This record gives sequence, structure tokens and C-alpha cells, in this order.
Amino acid sequence: PEPPVEPEVITTLTYTLTPTGGGDTVVFSFEDLDGDGGNEPIVTNDTLMANQTYTGVISLLNEAEDPAENITEEVSEEDLEHQLFFESSSSDISISYTDEDSEGNPLGIATNLSTSEAGSGTLKITLRHEPNKSAEGVSSGEITNAGGETDIEVTFDINVQ
Repeated sequence: PEPPVEPEVITTLTYTLTPTGGGDTVVFSFEDLDGDGGNEPIVTNDTLMANQTYTGVISLLNEAEDPAENITEEVSEEDLEHQLFFESSSSDISISYTDEDSEGNPLGIATNLSTSEAGSGTLKITLRHEPNKSAEGVSSGEITNAGGETDIEVTFDINVQ
């Protein structure tokens, strides 16, 4: 039998958003260097501009290692076994995948994020290990039927001005 695949240790998630027409870069980050328990994670939220499209890039690190391990590279190399999901509580924010795995399914390291009206809400980002990418809705970013194991899940507060 094959040994079970251990989930990735991810201490840091950064979602960097660059306005397509120029302007200030927006950065959302999560850092939990001591893992579950212990100290509270450090979550940094940012402000998005209304009626704007951003190019987004996710960065995943294991900073418990020295030097830090770049988990983004591992997720990219094992693209068939991973997918990032984005769930916004605001209808004024939409996110689309701009990258895909080697079989043409979404991956989620690279995205476009668009805002419409000013408002606020939350954005949950989840990395799933071994999701069922052929399940209903998964290719359009719906996590409900994805299955698999959650490697990391982070919720950011979103403010659109």
C-alpha cells in the first residue's frame, strides 16, 4: 500500500493584488509561525478600491523551516492534487482563476479579483489537498463538493472603498 500523503505545513499565506490599471498594491496576509494553539495568528487585512480589477497571486510558505520552505512551488508542481478556493461574503467581489493544472482544471495560485460597489465583508481562502476536481461546481470554484483535505483555511476582512 502507498503511504498516506501528509498535508503541507503552511505557516504563512499572502494574497497580493495588483490593480490592472496601475495604483497601489493590496496585500492580505496570514502568519501563524507556531501552528495551532500557542500564539494567535497575525492577520493583516487591506482595503480594495471600488470598481477595480486586480491581478492576484497567492504565496504559501512554511516558515517553521530554516530556510523557509516555499509551499507555492510544491503546490504548483503537484497541481493535480491541489486547488485553492475563494469564498466572498460580499456580492460586490468576484474572483476568477487565471491558472490551471496540467489537465486544464483551475489551480488558484493566480487569479483576477474584481470589485463593484463600496462595501465590506469577508474573503475565505482555502487550499484543498486531493480535491475531486471533476465534482459538480469544483471547476468554477465551488468548494462544497470538492472533498479532499484542507491544508490551510484563512478568512480576511474585506473593505471596498
